[in-house]
Amino acid sequence: MHETLENMVNKIYNYMIIEEKIENFCYNKIGDNMWFIFTLITFIAWGLADLYYKLGNSNDKYSHIKTGIIVGLIMGIHATIFMIFNKESINLIEIIKYLPVSLCYIASMVIGYKGLRYLELSISSPIQNSSGIITSILLCLIFKIKLSYLEILGIIVIFIGVLILSILEIKEGKKEKIIGSFKCFIVIFPIIYAIIDGLGTFLDAIYLDQLELISENSALIAYEYTFLIYGIIMLIYLKIKKEPFKLFGEKTKIKAALLETLGQFTYVYAISKNSVIAVPIISCYSALSVLLSRFYLKEKLSILSYIAIIIIFIGIILLGILEEI
Repeated sequence: MHETLENMVNKIYNYMIIEEKIENFCYNKIGDNMWFIFTLITFIAWGLADLYYKLGNSNDKYSHIKTGIIVGLIMGIHATIFMIFNKESINLIEIIKYLPVSLCYIASMVIGYKGLRYLELSISSPIQNSSGIITSILLCLIFKIKLSYLEILGIIVIFIGVLILSILEIKEGKKEKIIGSFKCFIVIFPIIYAIIDGLGTFLDAIYLDQLELISENSALIAYEYTFLIYGIIMLIYLKIKKEPFKLFGEKTKIKAALLETLGQFTYVYAISKNSVIAVPIISCYSALSVLLSRFYLKEKLSILSYIAIIIIFIGIILLGILEEI
């Protein structure tokens, strides 16, 4: 057991070294414009994490809680190593200040884990991430941010793709894809996720980008330690319920948690530099999740679904080209 724990810590430590190399490269070689690369890394990491979340979910009624515990533990270890590397310290005031954002994200994620137990990934993921465009629109309206016509076009193209994909997958779910004995009302899980996550993303953009209320490092540490606290509370809850929980028997959930943590690391830097453009791109990781669900989970996709995914990628490429101009 001790050896297994030591191996796990070593893997996360090595993973942290890779993160440090990414960060140093981004800021020393290229500078602030690296936000787009961070955005793409988050897009890929969270798209892959979605796949592993689904693979790790089971008929166990405590599966979503166990997933949350593992994510909390991984993030807690990561935050500790991150602080050591960057010579940071825990700031309770910063953790409390960032608490509204942290709670929104944690609540939405746990609801998302719960929904994956009943819905196929290709249905839940597009619905969950449809709030990103709305968040960008709100940021533009409230903070009077001016975008070029091409940037607006890119965001609209992404919005159309996500909207089409969500509508198509909901229709498919109503026909034949709902898992278990529940009716179509279980689509409420990803809808609630979208609302709460959208609120968290909006607050995050205000905290990190628009008003700069907190630094990227402080936000990362605050969020990951808050998730750790949640994980510890839920672990105690499972012990009270006498529910068995074997951490090292949950390899798929651990992979999902590592990818989630990688995405969170790059996310805070992406959103702090250009939240209005980064948010809609990151929110489209559902397109990658849907593609992966087709190849790895054998979930069927219609031709229109493929077209919607292509539209989304065209929007992302358009925004990427604009970044280079």
